[in-house]
Amino acid sequence: MNLNEKAKQLKIDIPAIFLCLKSSKTALFPKILASATIAYALSPIDLIPDFIPVLGYLDDVIILPALIALTIKFIPKDEFELYRTEAVGIWKDGKPKKWYYAIPIILIWIVAALWVINLITK
Repeated sequence: MNLNEKAKQLKIDIPAIFLCLKSSKTALFPKILASATIAYALSPIDLIPDFIPVLGYLDDVIILPALIALTIKFIPKDEFELYRTEAVGIWKDGKPKKWYYAIPIILIWIVAALWVINLITK
């Protein structure tokens, strides 16, 4: 599998992990891993900031795929394949159909901006 195919697979696996998180069939530990993976994937905060040359993108290239692989490892294979088939249609024209999943991230940014403004104005 080349790099382009792996990137396309990530676009399917991340929504599949989210679907796994919502499922009542998934055990507790995989749900914890799934929530950490989804939170890291959606979070604007990285372990290594992106403005650091080369190192900044290593977390996107190494940490996120490692979290995804670890999460998939703890979900039964047949169950995850079901989530993968459901997740195929979630990205349409490169955009998620359910855009409102971004609302918590937007709220985090708004709270952070208000906090910084509050610190500066005092």
